[in-house]
Amino acid sequence: MTQQAVAAPQPVPTSDKLDAAVLKVAGVVVLGAIMSILDVTVVSVALPTFQSEFDASYARVAWTMTGYTLALATVIPLSGWAADRFGTKRLYMVALALFTIGSVLCATADTIGELIGYRVLQGLGGGMLMPIGMTIMTRAAGPHRIGRLMAVLGIPMLLGPIGGPILGGWLIDVASWHWIFLINLPIGAIALIYAQLALPKDNPQPSESFDFLGMLMLSPGLALFLYGVSSLPEAGTFADAEVWAPMLLGAALVVAFVLYSFKPQHPLLDLRLFRNRSLTIAAVTMFVFIIAFMGAGLLFPSYFLQVRGESTLAAGLLMAPQGIGAMITMPIAGMLADKVPVGRTVPFALVLIVAGFFTFTQVDPNTSYVLLCGSLFVMGLGMGGTMMPIMTSALKSLTGPEVARGSTLVNILQQIGGSVGAAVMSVILTNELNGSQPIPGVTDPSGKAVTEAGLAIAAQQRPELTQQFPVDPSLIERGLDFAASSFATTFWVAFALVVVTFIPAAFLPRWRERSHLLDDQQGEQGKTPVVVH
Repeated sequence: MTQQAVAAPQPVPTSDKLDAAVLKVAGVVVLGAIMSILDVTVVSVALPTFQSEFDASYARVAWTMTGYTLALATVIPLSGWAADRFGTKRLYMVALALFTIGSVLCATADTIGELIGYRVLQGLGGGMLMPIGMTIMTRAAGPHRIGRLMAVLGIPMLLGPIGGPILGGWLIDVASWHWIFLINLPIGAIALIYAQLALPKDNPQPSESFDFLGMLMLSPGLALFLYGVSSLPEAGTFADAEVWAPMLLGAALVVAFVLYSFKPQHPLLDLRLFRNRSLTIAAVTMFVFIIAFMGAGLLFPSYFLQVRGESTLAAGLLMAPQGIGAMITMPIAGMLADKVPVGRTVPFALVLIVAGFFTFTQVDPNTSYVLLCGSLFVMGLGMGGTMMPIMTSALKSLTGPEVARGSTLVNILQQIGGSVGAAVMSVILTNELNGSQPIPGVTDPSGKAVTEAGLAIAAQQRPELTQQFPVDPSLIERGLDFAASSFATTFWVAFALVVVTFIPAAFLPRWRERSHLLDDQQGEQGKTPVVVH
């Protein structure tokens, strides 16, 4: 994530090395980054657990991710304004406290609605940790040491996709799902004490006004629209008021926001930046890609858990090759971004993603793990070579204050894309699974008919269920085949979207562009570097 710069007139250090004072500040920021980044990935393996715990559909429990990312998108622009007004140290500690309190509340949730609400609170805190943390680090070290700062923050960014699913799986297996949230309590408490002792005091200087009206239209509008979409599997038709009413109201709010955004001097999102062709092409490429990749990425652990019957820890370990692949290519892509035009590198990375993704469109209940893990590794290689170069391309052609507004814009689009992807892919999967044949005479405790796929998925996690229901073993096999086919169909949709990404990617710059980012950072002491979350 990135956020607008906060000017800080401090002398420029003469050494490029990060001294003890800077490393002490960096330690606080890395702790916060570990919590916020891990919490995005740690929940991915818990979604099937939430389904059984709260007796909810996949589309419903996916809102634990959708709500979280929408909250992140809400506070990205707010954090820069609030840092100017209240001070970075105070605001960072408030963000840490919000995130920690939200985590503890998540562990106390008795219903899926409560869990989603608490995840939103957690996201409001987590969304401020990275941009405010980067502002604090840049102030402490100076913009000429941004490369070294990024290397420090790169550790949790690279390890998050690997460690999150494994940690989440292990905690659920050895304890319960509550501990994927409770683990943040001791880390948050340590980080708060550390922040109080280590972070320097600053003098807040209120700057430009904040577009609260824009925020009140965009975030609720997106939430209402996606809620309507998510209600479709249970309602069964767009004609149901629970589907079309929130979709219509949400769409109206989003359209009103777009029309309104051209009026304020400092809008929530500066849509005027889309006049810049390079930024527009990069933003469209990233948005389509994020919807497909992040939406389908939530389903990979669920396939291992629900169709293959793996434990949550095993599912987390099976996801590790993807993170390892990204860890290998992300530093390489970062180095190449300044030397080779992104229009020449990103398409090759997308080819890797498409090649790995295709395997998942063919999944069945017995697909080779070697093939699946190899495909995840190849997808990870492509992922590492895609996101950072696209972000860099989006911001390279911007100058001065445009950089802050542009980075806010692309980061919010990234979070919105993740929210849309999670909602849409979970709806498609739920809709597909709902098409399974009901088992005559078999109902669940609430009286709903049990389907072949539903019983087969439940039996994979709890084999004793097959003893409770006198059913033909071939029924379980049929149900698993149907469930695997449902996942494959959903992956086909995501695969098609990744292929569509090649269209805007073909227009990415294929020639060397002069970057204005370094010039701006050298000219303005407090400029915050571009960070992706």
